[in-house]
Amino acid sequence: MRPIAVVFDIGNVLYDWDPKVLYRRLISHDEALDVFLRDVCSKEWHFQHDAGRPFAETSAELSARFPQHADLIAQWGPRFSEQIPGPVVGMPSLVAELDDAGVPLFAITNFSDEFFAPFRQQEAAMFDRFRDIVVSGAERLVKPDAAIYELALDRFGLAPHEALFVDDRHENVAGAEAVGMHAVPFTDAATLRAELARHGFLN
Repeated sequence: MRPIAVVFDIGNVLYDWDPKVLYRRLISHDEALDVFLRDVCSKEWHFQHDAGRPFAETSAELSARFPQHADLIAQWGPRFSEQIPGPVVGMPSLVAELDDAGVPLFAITNFSDEFFAPFRQQEAAMFDRFRDIVVSGAERLVKPDAAIYELALDRFGLAPHEALFVDDRHENVAGAEAVGMHAVPFTDAATLRAELARHGFLN
């Protein structure tokens, strides 16, 4: 049975995310920048925010471990939107085309709730096209846990087979498939357009 709605991931599907975009402005040497993002403000550390931990707690803990970097650590939360340089090429027009065609659009994102709120407001032109967005930090559930997909489907009013899920991470695609959703890995807008056409969304 063909899906009737598209459910997007946000980071690296709708919008690029790269902490270097912010920290390149704050750390002048490339090697020091790489070490800082590998050993201090790492993606593993940041994942706590996606899971619902407040930045005030995680930054205090990290600053206690790396007091020499406390000022840099403190920039992560309030300037998180500066880590997002803009939309992925071709995606705003593709989202607009789907919405204009009446396709129901939703999102499930691993994202800190406190970081997402200002970003959502900043990018209203894109996100106002979505009927609902499930944010992991608000739910304290993260992809690829089956529970976040099941919660989202219930909230969206969709049966699993009615949703086509799009994510750049293969484990998240597999997680969606495991609960019965159609799912495709994201690489770029042109490839996704072909997949959407194959599933009957676009001509």
